[in-house]
Amino acid sequence: MSANAAAGAASRANRSSAASPATASPPRPANDDTGRVGARPAALVRQRFRRWWQARVPLTDSQLLTQRNVYILPTRAGFMFALTLVVLLLASINYQLNLGYLLTFLLAGSGIVSMHLTHATLRGLTLHLRPVAPAFAGAPAVLDVVLSSPDRERFGIGLRVLDAPLSTLSWIDVPARGQAALQLRFVPEQRGLQQLPALTAETRFPLGLFRAWTVWRPASRLLVYPRIEADAPKLPAARALAGGPGHARQTQGGEIEGVRAYRRGDPLKLVAWKKAAQALETGSELVSRDTSASARHELWLDWADCAGLAPEARLSRLTAWTLAATRAGADYGLRLPGREIAPDAGDVQRRRCLEALALWA
Repeated sequence: MSANAAAGAASRANRSSAASPATASPPRPANDDTGRVGARPAALVRQRFRRWWQARVPLTDSQLLTQRNVYILPTRAGFMFALTLVVLLLASINYQLNLGYLLTFLLAGSGIVSMHLTHATLRGLTLHLRPVAPAFAGAPAVLDVVLSSPDRERFGIGLRVLDAPLSTLSWIDVPARGQAALQLRFVPEQRGLQQLPALTAETRFPLGLFRAWTVWRPASRLLVYPRIEADAPKLPAARALAGGPGHARQTQGGEIEGVRAYRRGDPLKLVAWKKAAQALETGSELVSRDTSASARHELWLDWADCAGLAPEARLSRLTAWTLAATRAGADYGLRLPGREIAPDAGDVQRRRCLEALALWA
């Protein structure tokens, strides 16, 4: 009997050990991201819905806010206020408190009036975007927004870029039958001609129980210049014209182009009057046209001078050189693959070169 009992116990132990792997849960890998993987489809659905919803908003630089494009929902404080009203109503019913009924319906009426005032604060406003100045990649771009009220004064209106955090909200009040201007900033990361981001205007006036908002997609585009190289090298040296001094280009008056420091006794017609105002403003010396053929040199900002850099890095360096040459008041030209801008000076030349750099492909 003892041998049979021992054999039965051994068989039961074997069966239990064989069954234990099937019943035990498999070990979970250390890098299991089931939660994150499960959250990704929800995030993608939200992004797709947001893009679909924004695509239904028309592109316009002036938008009139009406009942069709102003939305309203209770805030967290509004939900707590509604919960408080429910508790007050139940207590009044349970204890038959007439003053409790009065307080409950008085507060409920105040909440309803607050909802209408919140929606009416935005309804009827006109949002207008002024022309947008170009910006540099990685630097803030400024959007000038004008809010106009046709009738009464509007309080507590906040504007921000739609994808920006709530801390970037800029608040403003609009006077009755007047206008108020507000500046919004965002940082573009890529150069080129880009669509402006969607904007949002919201208010929680007067009690903060409801939030009314609208989504606005401006139609204007922003020209983004390349990113400025932080520690750009010095400007390349000016080069003499090909063919030697005898082949220097002449002006309409027959004089060779070129400048030098002003000398006492120089004729007034030789003074570079285009550069005189800038020289007086910066405290530097006046310059005169140099009629000697040996003075003719040209400064070229050449794509080939940035050899060894990636295309975007080359554009960044040429952008820094363009700004440096403009500050120096020099005549300079720009050479890019497939395009060449003749030497010139001033703000017009600066804009021309920066636009070429921004739109180069």
